[in-house]
This record gives sequence, structure tokens and C-alpha cells, in this order.
Amino acid sequence: MAKHHLILILILSVALSALAATPARAADGVAPVPGPIVRGFDPPDQDWSAGHRGVDLLADPGTVVVAALPGTVRFAGSVAGRPVVVIDHGTTRTTYEPVATTRTVGEPVAAGDSIGALQSGHGCAGGACLHLGWLRGDRYLDPVGLFADTGGIRLLPADAEAAVRDLLARRTATGSGVLAAPVPGRIGSGFGMRLHPIFHTWRMHSGVDIGAACGTPIRAAAAGVVVAHSFDSASGNRLGIDHGVIGGQHLITYYLHARGYSVTIGTRVQAGEVVGSVGSTGWSTGCHLHFSVWANGALVDPQRYL
Repeated sequence: MAKHHLILILILSVALSALAATPARAADGVAPVPGPIVRGFDPPDQDWSAGHRGVDLLADPGTVVVAALPGTVRFAGSVAGRPVVVIDHGTTRTTYEPVATTRTVGEPVAAGDSIGALQSGHGCAGGACLHLGWLRGDRYLDPVGLFADTGGIRLLPADAEAAVRDLLARRTATGSGVLAAPVPGRIGSGFGMRLHPIFHTWRMHSGVDIGAACGTPIRAAAAGVVVAHSFDSASGNRLGIDHGVIGGQHLITYYLHARGYSVTIGTRVQAGEVVGSVGSTGWSTGCHLHFSVWANGALVDPQRYL
């Protein structure tokens, strides 16, 4: 009997060690910026060797950066001349650079909350980038694991600049009709680079703005499962619905600036089901719905699918 107990203890010890060594998956993680990964995780074999201890996400300087996971601001300052924000999530922490912030140490943040604005200085293939790190203690983890369950971001090929140009060029393509318009109305601001109506700087617009009166019902563009429900100063009330594979592509839609939503994470919705109402929360100049589409992990022009 004692021998059997010893074997059982050894099995449990091995199992617990394996769990401790496995990087945590974060199904509720959100992409800190609406851009693709242009350089992946490539840690060195030795701590002192050269490597890439995080991922680089393509974004324009001035882009709002949001917290990937809920946590508490652990550091907000300058490291080697670069503005850095570190958020503590308990057993792990995420790092964001170069990001200018007004957040203070000890301040709690939710996943999707704005933590600052991306600054220039971290060049990468295709333009400027946010460098995102994820650590447990002194061990670097692959930040892609933060979004693996939602398909929020993807790694572009080596020729990232050409891939990004191709991605932006798709906005001229005609619609396929696989998604229904979430609200009736005219598209006032399309997908792509535009002069920001509030900050008056040229920035990437990650979706389309559909004009509609406050209180207008927002309907699911297709059947799916709610995978994101948050609020931040830029997006206001934000909802994400994963529609699975439609027409050979994995589609996720996002709905921003709403007055509020009637569904929560995990809710299964039908195409056309009312999920909320139009508002003007966040960085908004009036009542409208900002509608974004991710296809196979990349931002695309929603008009291609309406």
C-alpha cells in the first residue's frame, strides 16, 4: 500500500510541475492595438543572448493601446529613453512599449481599457510597431497565447510591408453579402487611413462608421458567440462576436460606441438578433456605430462582407 501511495504522489508531482511550466492561456485576452503581428516571439537560448522577447504589432503612432488582460499598473515611466507601461495580472505581467500614458502605478485596468497612446521609436517591417511582452517571473512567454482562443491577431509573413499594403488595398473590393448590416444607415467614414475627427491627425480607421440615431437597435451581423464585452475611453462600450467559419474565412465582428449591450461573454446569438443600442460613448463626435471585421485574424474592410 505504501508503495502505491508513493507512486501516486510522484504522478501528482509530475502533473503539477507540468501545469506550472505551461504558459497560461487567456481566452479573454484582447489585442492591444488593431494591427497584425509583423515580428513573432523568438526568445534566445540563453538569457544574455540576442533574441526577440515578445511580439511586434503594426500600428500608427498615436493609436490607442489597450490592456490585453485585466490587472494593475505596475510601472509607468521611461526605460532607456522609451516610455513603457507594465501591467501586473497576478501570476504574469504584460509590457507595452513605446506607450505614453497618464495611468498611475497601482491603478486597476480591465481588459480593453485604454492605457495610453503608441509613440514612434519602435520601427518594424511595414512602419511603426507596439512591442508587447508577457512574463511569468523572469521567464518570457509567447504573447500570441493571449489571443490564441479568439483569433484576434496573426503573424504576417516576412514580407510584411507588402502584406500590409495588400491588406489596405482590399478596401476597394466589392461586398460579398455574408454579413448583414448591424444597423440601417449610411457609412460616413470608411476603412483605411483618415484624418481623425477629434485629434486631426492621419490615423488608421479600423472599421466603418455607420450613422444611426442613439437608441437604434444593434443587430448581430451573423450567428455566433459573444467573445468580448468591455469599455474603454476610446471605444466606449465595445462588443465582439465570433461567427466561426463563414465562406471559408473565420470572421469576428466588433461593435463600438454603443449606449449599452444586452448580451455578455459566452452568449450565443442568432443573425439579426438585437445585442445592444447605438450610442456615442468613447471617442465619438455623435451617435453612430463603429463596425469592424477580422477575417482569419486580420483586420479587413467590412464593406467586403456586407
